[in-house]
Amino acid sequence: MLYIILVSGLAFFLAWNLGANDVANAMGTSVGSKAITLRQAVLIAGILEFTGAVVFGRQVVNTLTRGVVDVQAFVNDPHTLSLGMISVLITCGLWLQIATWRGWPVASSHATVGALAGFSLVALGQSAVQWSTLGLISLSWLLTPVVSGAIAALFYRTIQQGILQQTYPVRQLNEWIPWLSVALVSVFGFIVLPQITYPIQQFLQTRWQWPFPEQDLAIAIAGSAVFGLTVWSWQRLALLTNSVAIAEDQTTVENQLANFQVCSACFVAFAHGSNDVGNAVAPLVVIAAIYTTQAIPTAGAAVPLWIMVLGGIGIVAGLAIAGKKVMATVGENIIPLQPSSGFCAELAAATTILLASRWGLPVSTTHALVGGVVGIGLSQGGKNLQLATLRQIGGAWVVTLPISMGLGAVLFAGLQFLAF
Repeated sequence: MLYIILVSGLAFFLAWNLGANDVANAMGTSVGSKAITLRQAVLIAGILEFTGAVVFGRQVVNTLTRGVVDVQAFVNDPHTLSLGMISVLITCGLWLQIATWRGWPVASSHATVGALAGFSLVALGQSAVQWSTLGLISLSWLLTPVVSGAIAALFYRTIQQGILQQTYPVRQLNEWIPWLSVALVSVFGFIVLPQITYPIQQFLQTRWQWPFPEQDLAIAIAGSAVFGLTVWSWQRLALLTNSVAIAEDQTTVENQLANFQVCSACFVAFAHGSNDVGNAVAPLVVIAAIYTTQAIPTAGAAVPLWIMVLGGIGIVAGLAIAGKKVMATVGENIIPLQPSSGFCAELAAATTILLASRWGLPVSTTHALVGGVVGIGLSQGGKNLQLATLRQIGGAWVVTLPISMGLGAVLFAGLQFLAF
C-alpha cells in the first residue's frame, strides 16, 4: 500500500506541473487579453478541467503510449513496465516544472512520448520504439504552429475587415454575432459534444441502428444550427426592443467579443481536462493495475475514480498556485492581445487540433495556441512580436523530446539497478 501511495504522489506531482504549464498556457490568451482575470481563469479552469478529467477522462489507458511502444511487449515482465511508468512520471514532472519555472509553454504529450521512448530503449532496445511515430511528432512541431498561425491570421483579418475597421463597428458586430456563435459552437462542438453525447451515440447505434457513421459530425452540426438560430433570434429581439444608443467604438466591440473568448476558454478547459489528463494519470493506472493483478492491463481496463480525482485536483492546484508565469508568457509576452485577437487565436488552435484529430495526426495544444498568437502578430505587421520570447519558446520545444528521452532512459536504468 505504501508503494501505491508513493507512486500516487509522483502522479500528483506530474498533474500539478501539467496544470501549471499546459493548462496555464491554454488560459493565457484569455487572461492576457483581459477578457477574464487571473482569478476567474483559475475558477473556470478549475471547475471545467476537473469535470472534464473526472467525468470524461477515463479512456487514459487507450492513449497511454501514443503508438510509441507496445505495452504488450512487456507481458512477460510487468514489473519492468511498472518501473518504466515510474520513470515517465518523474521525467515529465521534472521537465514540466523546469519549463514552468522559466515560463516556457511546452507540450506535455511530447514529454510523455519522449520518456516512454527513453525507458523502452533501455528495456527492450531500438526495436521497441516506433521511430516513424517519433518522426511524425517531430513533423508536427513544424506544421502545427504554421497551420494554426495561418488560420488565426485569416480569422483575425476577417473580423478586422468585417467589423473592427467599419464605420459602425458595433452595428456590424450585431450582424456578425449569429455567425460567430455558429463558428464557436461548430469548432469546439466537434471537440466537446461527442464526449458529452457519447451515451446518445451509443443509443442511436444499438437501438435505432443509426446509419450515419459520423455521429459526432451530425451532433455538432445539429448543435451549431440550433445554437445559431437561437442566438440570431435573441439578437433580433434585442435590436427590436432596445432603443438605447450604443457607442460606436472599438472598446464596445472588444467588450462584446470578450464574451466569445470567455466561452472559448471554457471549451478549451473542458476539452483539455478530458483529453490530456491521461498524460498525468495513465502511468499510475498501469502501475496500480500491475500492482493489483500482477499483469499488463488491457486497453479496456477500468480506471478507478480515485485516480481521475487525483489527476483533476493536481491539475487545478498547479494552475492556481504556479500557472501565472506561463500565462503571462502566452498572453502578454509574445504580442499584446485584445479579446478579438485572443478569441481568434483560441478558435484557430481549436480548429487546428480538430482537423489533426480527424486525420489521426499527433499535435500539441501548446504549439497550436502559440502559433495562433504569432499568426495574429504577423497579420498585424509583426512589429509587436517579441522575438526573444519566441526564441526561448522555440528552443524549449526543440529540446523537449531529446531531454525527456535521455532523462527517462537514465532514470529507468537507475530504478532498474536499485530494484535488482
